[in-house]
Amino acid sequence: MILEYITIAIYSISLVLIFLYALAQLNLLFNYLSAQKKEDNSPQFDLSKSEEVPFVTIQLPVFNEMYVMERLLENIVKLKYPKEKLEIQVLDDSTDESVKTTAHQIKKLQEQGIDIHHICRTNRQGFKAGALKEGLKTTKGEIIAIFDADFLPEEDWLLKTVPYFKDEKIGVVQTRWGHINRNYSTLTKIQAFALDAHFTLEQVGRNSKGHFINFNGTAGVWRKECIYDAGNWEGDTLTEDLDLSYRAQLKKWQFKYLENVVTPAELPVIISAARSQQFRWNKGGAENFQKMTKRVLKAKELPLKTKIHSVLHLLNSSMFLNVFIIAVLSIPMLYIKNEYAHLKNYFYMMSFFVISSLIFFICYWHMYKRMYGGGFAKFLNFIGMFFTFFSIAMGFSLHNSIAVLEGHFGKKSEFVRTPKFNIKTIKDGWKNNKYIKKKLSLNVIAEGILVLYFAFGMYSAFVVGDQGGDFGLFPFHLMLFIGFGYVFFKSIFSRA
Repeated sequence: MILEYITIAIYSISLVLIFLYALAQLNLLFNYLSAQKKEDNSPQFDLSKSEEVPFVTIQLPVFNEMYVMERLLENIVKLKYPKEKLEIQVLDDSTDESVKTTAHQIKKLQEQGIDIHHICRTNRQGFKAGALKEGLKTTKGEIIAIFDADFLPEEDWLLKTVPYFKDEKIGVVQTRWGHINRNYSTLTKIQAFALDAHFTLEQVGRNSKGHFINFNGTAGVWRKECIYDAGNWEGDTLTEDLDLSYRAQLKKWQFKYLENVVTPAELPVIISAARSQQFRWNKGGAENFQKMTKRVLKAKELPLKTKIHSVLHLLNSSMFLNVFIIAVLSIPMLYIKNEYAHLKNYFYMMSFFVISSLIFFICYWHMYKRMYGGGFAKFLNFIGMFFTFFSIAMGFSLHNSIAVLEGHFGKKSEFVRTPKFNIKTIKDGWKNNKYIKKKLSLNVIAEGILVLYFAFGMYSAFVVGDQGGDFGLFPFHLMLFIGFGYVFFKSIFSRA
């Protein structure tokens, strides 16, 4: 019986943690809805007056981006801003032939009178954070805009973001990500679905009430003074953007989030690229939980509600670990429930997951309706997308749980850039991309075993107990079967 009680305890704790996270999401939904009713009266620079135009430096941290560098530079030089107040830094840590082609393109731009510099380091110390920090040493700008290689800001992007720095308390202006290849595949659709929730519900929900948000690593602008005041970029976590964001806000700098300024970018189109990105984000989130939680809790001036949202924000990636725990333990729990009648009262805990799922469903529907409109047909489309997303997100739970555990236990690893493909439509191919990781991870084998495990869970629904089965967890096990099956088979057959 000891093993059964331990199983019930671990299962229950994970369910409660997910439920608390769901309640926080529901609170963010209320914040989001109330924010839509408010008018933004923030002070702004009048860029038609030369004395109000701040000097801007655009930083482009790149590493082996052969397929998108030409597109990136062609796009960036089209940005509208007074030329005498604008410089561009290409922070190039590349180790392949793209260094030469980038240098050639930059030279041509320089000959056209564009203030652009090619900065190459002899090592990748600190990875992206190290490159940004190195470039900062020679920046002319008091305002620093940052774009990853796959981002394509609109021509008036700087004109929409820079004016908010008239408020001297503003340290960061962050914009919403768009997706140029959203409809390329099921994988890109679910990534867009998840990111849209973050960039509407979460960012607006937190920012509108003064809670901590994060610079998203790209498509945003920093005040240089804020970077230095917060301690500059540090490369000791894989999400240097989240790290510096929290250090800046602990220094009482304010962040401005612009939901209506959309910066298009490319989503990973194959699962190995999505895996590397997910691993970095989730491990970095756990690393920052270890690094920043005590500082947040000790900050006397922070309201309790801000502290709670901050801790749950930093624990965001750890929800994958809780999902994985309840997934694996759900089958033993099914047997315990039907074997020990006197323990049945404990199984009311299972309703927490149903309630949590319903909360997520409601929150995501409001996000979806905001972006695509309402109506019955849209609602049916949303239902299909939500359950596809939910299933595949659970299918990533083993992979992401390993990342989370490595982050919490302090295992260091290299910053692995997500390969870019320059893909916009279904006609564009990716199989010849030289940056694709072709080695099969051992995690994939474990995911294949889990497909069989959850097939057994579905079979168990028919045979447990003496009342003709127990189908309460059957939908859950079906979604897990589909999710892990999708991740497993895509990882096997879409690697190269």
